[in-house]
Amino acid sequence: MKNTFIGTPMERREDLRFLRGRGTYVDDLKIPDLLHAVILRSSVAHARIVSIDASAALSLPGVHAVITGACMPGGPPVVPMRLQPLPQFKPFEQPVIAHDKVRYVGEPIAVVLADSVAIGEDALEAIALDLEALPAVADWSAAAKNQSLLFERQGTNRSLVFESRKGDADAAFATAPYVRRERLRTGRHYGLTMEPRGVMAQWDEGAGRLTVFGAAKVPFFNRRILAAQIGLPVEQIEMVENDVGGGYGARGEFYPEDFLIPFAARHVKRPVKWIEDRRENLMAMNHAREEEAILEVACARDGTILAIRGEVHTDMGAYMRTNGAVGARNVSQFMAGPYRVPHVKIDSALWMTNKTPVGTYRGPGRFEANFFLERMIDMMAAELGIDRVEFRRKNLVTAKEQPYPIAHVQPTDAQDEYDSGEYVVTLDRALKEINWPEVSKLQGKLIDGKYHGLGVVCFIEGGAAGPKESARLEVNDDGTVSVYMGTSSVGQGVETIFAQIAADALELPVERIRDVHHGSTAYVSDGYGAYHSRSTVMGGSAVLDAAEKFLATLRQAAGKRLGCAESNVTLDVARVDGGGRSLPLKEFAGLTAEGAFLNKKHTYSYGAHVAHITVDAQTGQIEIVDYVVVQDVGRAVNPLTLRGQVIGSLVQGLGGAVLEDLKYDDNGQFLTGSLADYLLPVASDFPNLRCVVLDDYPSPINPLGAKGAGEGGIIAAGGCMANAVANALQGFGVEPRALPLSPTAIWDLVQAAQRTAAE
Repeated sequence: MKNTFIGTPMERREDLRFLRGRGTYVDDLKIPDLLHAVILRSSVAHARIVSIDASAALSLPGVHAVITGACMPGGPPVVPMRLQPLPQFKPFEQPVIAHDKVRYVGEPIAVVLADSVAIGEDALEAIALDLEALPAVADWSAAAKNQSLLFERQGTNRSLVFESRKGDADAAFATAPYVRRERLRTGRHYGLTMEPRGVMAQWDEGAGRLTVFGAAKVPFFNRRILAAQIGLPVEQIEMVENDVGGGYGARGEFYPEDFLIPFAARHVKRPVKWIEDRRENLMAMNHAREEEAILEVACARDGTILAIRGEVHTDMGAYMRTNGAVGARNVSQFMAGPYRVPHVKIDSALWMTNKTPVGTYRGPGRFEANFFLERMIDMMAAELGIDRVEFRRKNLVTAKEQPYPIAHVQPTDAQDEYDSGEYVVTLDRALKEINWPEVSKLQGKLIDGKYHGLGVVCFIEGGAAGPKESARLEVNDDGTVSVYMGTSSVGQGVETIFAQIAADALELPVERIRDVHHGSTAYVSDGYGAYHSRSTVMGGSAVLDAAEKFLATLRQAAGKRLGCAESNVTLDVARVDGGGRSLPLKEFAGLTAEGAFLNKKHTYSYGAHVAHITVDAQTGQIEIVDYVVVQDVGRAVNPLTLRGQVIGSLVQGLGGAVLEDLKYDDNGQFLTGSLADYLLPVASDFPNLRCVVLDDYPSPINPLGAKGAGEGGIIAAGGCMANAVANALQGFGVEPRALPLSPTAIWDLVQAAQRTAAE
């Protein structure tokens, strides 16, 4: 019988060491002669740097160096774009340390190296900094006026406009029998990780070799950036991935600190460690989500969507960082979601402001697009007198239409298509799970002082970004097999999933896969990392290729030693058989083979959210009675860990929908610098969450048939909660058009609706 570990719900191998406190994070690392880095960050949003005097700081006992831009020959290097590296973005890229201007609160200005963090923080107070204040650009509408420019040479605060096109939207609108126009907004929040960022670097002067600990997400790419910036051959740098306390798209991108700490170690020829505190994390790690859409949807009177057009404005913050353009690009390409929309015209403008730069956060652009369109669908359905479920069912893409082409984005020349699936199946299953015929009777009802409401939305999730991933298998001294991966672990459970895939491919018990190593650049020749829900599809398919090559290599080696044809060699658990003879597998210790998977197409999982909530109109408080997510993932390698991924991402989405909000004032001052101000979900906030995983439509673009599925919970949470709140408060005429829906925001909506009714 063939192995069936793929598809089996197995507990995560990783969990035992984490639960026992045996994880190894960057701050757990101790090296003799270690110095600690503390960073002087700008306290103003926009200013020219007149002078920096660090002499008093350098005179303090225990302070070994103060690094500024003046310490870098030729000036500070800039952080290049990793995704969408368009020439238009280059003038807006961030120097690793401010040297002429500061453009956001939290921008690095100097790095103190000291015997302890406490001494370093004292030294920060002794640095004399003279800044000439400039007018702050507080939001995209202020940026559009171009009265204060972040980059004077460019003459504009707009870095680019993405143009997403399909069909002829203008012509469709010209003859459409029904059009609705709305202005909607998603608030600024981000992927707050349990473990803040950290970097430790060690310079070997004799070998000319640099070792960097704390690599995450995309170590190979970051090594290439660092090598170019610091002037070393790539092979002279090793990036080591330690355990990572959460990633969510933000952790592991190349930040200024990823240059500054290795540079500092080489500068003083001693190991240097920097660990971000929570205030730094809130104001310096990539932000996300702040977008405003002016959107129009054209429909037939029966609810058939004819066209979508509009403009989206994204607050990019002060610089274009490595993956910062992804959200603005995605919102334009995926505005139509899982629906059949023949005509699309979306312009997505990227505006530079005096805020922390943005990057990706789980479901970038898709969370925003889902909220914009799904909110409009409910409003249109009500205005047209069509049941909102039937409105969606009528427009969902069918299996017969697959692969289904979506909008084409310029100037990236991004063309794509959905790969497979019958989208209505997940909607129907979600409605069945929540018992829609019964709970729908509660819509808008006031029971025990709370109004009941239902939200329903559909979503699409892209995954499996290429172009490549690598994997290597090797026989250990005890006859077990180890797996080495180019992809990274940011909490997805890859040590378990890749062991299941390798065990099936080799026809071995999963216990014979001793360990799975990932992320560090020493393991395989090349790797691409963990982003865009790609790890299982790309990494898992690479494991299949590596296993095929491993078995071929083993047969060749065993055939020679056993004196038989390669075709007669078989692997049987812990021994290798052939020609009537047998050898223990451990006799082949060190035998290894590397494989890869190359792919330029994306997978698209899909699904539906249905929520039953209550709202207290007097306090604005929301409670979740029941919440169901149904997602078709093509092929589930491990349904147990996958459900955990979906529920975890749903909690994050709910946080962004009703709690999380990064706030700035008109002077660009950051107002939410602690977890007392930036509200996160706790375990008691959202207790009634459920997930159903389907794998009815395997993806045709990879040998596993799997689809990326780590973001389906978060993508639709904002739209679903907004629709549920509107449904609950329909008697007041409340129509949410902005997130988050905090208690204050809901109370304001109710009060505004009551004032309008009174007028």
